[in-house]
Amino acid sequence: MPQDKECTSILDGMLIGTYNQSMDPKGRLSFPAKLREALGERFIVTKGIDGCLFVYSIENFEKKAEKIRSLPMAKARTLQRSFMAWACEAEPDKQGRILIPQALRQAAQLDKEIVVAGVCDRCEIWDKQRWEEVSSGSEQELAEALEGLDF
Repeated sequence: MPQDKECTSILDGMLIGTYNQSMDPKGRLSFPAKLREALGERFIVTKGIDGCLFVYSIENFEKKAEKIRSLPMAKARTLQRSFMAWACEAEPDKQGRILIPQALRQAAQLDKEIVVAGVCDRCEIWDKQRWEEVSSGSEQELAEALEGLDF
């Protein structure tokens, strides 16, 4: 997996790229400028899966929320509790930093070294060590995942 990649951008609405960042003791994280531009002036940070945080533009988050609201309660309640209840709005300061609330930092076990990755329609915020563990899949695993996708 590339480290310190500085070519994050949008391709047809997809967020891409990987950035190594640092978080200060107050939970402030410098969010990559290219991703900020793509997400807008404000965006949503919420609990993700696999031990990371998800970051969505306001518009994309609203679309996801509407899909969750349209589900029957039996299916929706777990998603509502994890996706909606953990969500908070982030607005970068003049230095491009966002504040990650303590509860979300704890949920994703974020420490000082952080990775921010563009992943299609969202960004993910990872503890660097955890990112290295989950992104170090073998070529065989990648080949199996790509099978039948016309790559």
